[in-house]
Amino acid sequence: MKVWDSPISLKEVTHLGQEPFYKKSYQDRLTEISERHHLTAQETAQLMALANERDGQLVENYLTTYGLPEGIATGIRVNGVTHDVPMVVEEPSVIAAASNGGKMTALGGGMTATVLNRQLTGQIVFQKVTHPADLAAKLTQLAPEILKTANAAHPSVLTHGAGATDIRVRPMAPDWVSLDLQVDVGEAMGANTMNTMLEAVAAWLTPQVNAPILMSILSNYATECLTTATVKIPVAAVATKTLSGATVAAQIAAASQFAKVDSYRAATHNKGIMNGVDAVLIAMGNDWRAAESGIHAYAARNGQYEGLSTWRVENEMLSGELTLPLAVGFVGGAINMLPLSRLNQQIAGVETARELMMLAVSVGLAQNLSALRALVSDGIQQGHMRLQYKSLAVTAGATTDEVPTLVAKLTAVSHADLATAQELLQELRQE
Repeated sequence: MKVWDSPISLKEVTHLGQEPFYKKSYQDRLTEISERHHLTAQETAQLMALANERDGQLVENYLTTYGLPEGIATGIRVNGVTHDVPMVVEEPSVIAAASNGGKMTALGGGMTATVLNRQLTGQIVFQKVTHPADLAAKLTQLAPEILKTANAAHPSVLTHGAGATDIRVRPMAPDWVSLDLQVDVGEAMGANTMNTMLEAVAAWLTPQVNAPILMSILSNYATECLTTATVKIPVAAVATKTLSGATVAAQIAAASQFAKVDSYRAATHNKGIMNGVDAVLIAMGNDWRAAESGIHAYAARNGQYEGLSTWRVENEMLSGELTLPLAVGFVGGAINMLPLSRLNQQIAGVETARELMMLAVSVGLAQNLSALRALVSDGIQQGHMRLQYKSLAVTAGATTDEVPTLVAKLTAVSHADLATAQELLQELRQE
């Protein structure tokens, strides 16, 4: 579908109408979009009904608020505490899988989680460096002043016991050098803190070294911000109606091994983990895109993209482990702008960024266990489709009272699609 009737210039795109789009009032933006895309009065009213003034401060060219469902994963036991975990996701099976995984891990006493480190990494990148080794030596020599300059740029973090802690210099072929700054950012995610520090250090370094600086920016590859979850459960905990726990546990371990050697499988294996992690981070007002980029980079740290979790069977016990880089925040940013973020922290029972890190990685491990168990036993589709039938029933027009009956009918047919759902709904209403 063409948005424009004829080619137009970038200037015309930027200045549609008499003034730039971003300068228009909300009502003028809504009117312009409605007219340009031939929206009905009902469709325009739908956009306006979902809009609110607060969200209009979060994004440019605000039009409306796109809502996602929030549910609760129950029984997620971490470090001896059982959590109800808010998760925001549109896929029906995700929360069910996390809860099921939590139930299985609880049979072994729940998961144990630790934070290995919590520091953000930022980069000042030098280009066209004639003598990388000499520059590296110079930067190392200037380390105390670099840290002092970084902390002076954002002194408020020092009052919370945080701040710049170390540097690392990495010469890279052919003529690049990266100065990596390590910063304890306290309870915030820390992107703004880090970038402020980096720009101050870059400005201070410019007259000190004879090498052009290309850019100064944080890295989302948070290798100094790692958290690990482990669990050990009796193999009987993963038994199904048709397979013994020992058989299923062995298959889970084998599936974990295969994800280590095949990147095609690893991508889907890790997507299942991120189903849980992302849904928790969104519910907590965190930047899930930053987490995704760093976690997938971590999955390729050995030179090949691999599955992130490891499952083994030893002495009639199934043990699992998952380590993720998770630079999350507990205060600041969108967390302060989205009221549900604070409420969700309370529901989840987390009070610090470290606790949120441990909860998120634990949900990821529980999610992974549930998915692998289904995959190597009855197959992922059987349980997945039972939940998808709810979405199909709603799409077909079923009311809240009609959904359970229509889902039962869809489960009984050999092929269920929207047309089938609509046909069965009509039959239901004639009964």
